[in-house]
Amino acid sequence: MRQLRCIITFALLASLCLPFTGCGPTMGRPFPVALVKKIEIGKTTKEDIRKQFGQPWRTGLEDGRRTWTYGQYSMKVTRDLVVRFNDQDIVVSYSFSSSLPEDENL
Repeated sequence: MRQLRCIITFALLASLCLPFTGCGPTMGRPFPVALVKKIEIGKTTKEDIRKQFGQPWRTGLEDGRRTWTYGQYSMKVTRDLVVRFNDQDIVVSYSFSSSLPEDENL
């Protein structure tokens, strides 16, 4: 019984420390950040985006426009790319955000 109590205590302490180790939960998936600068408003198509970045991590609507989101979210890295399309599947706008200083110079 004492051994079981020690195992449970250790497991609880380990789970409380996990977020501070950098190994915490992650969401989304990495995407090729260097290709963001190749997106051209009014020219790049939905198929172009799919070829460059793969399937979006999340899809939705914003102000009635179809949106695709590519995101990488963890304790160390936060990056997201939101691409908005018109009814002809052409990019009308996009936004890119990152917590990494090296991503500033895209």
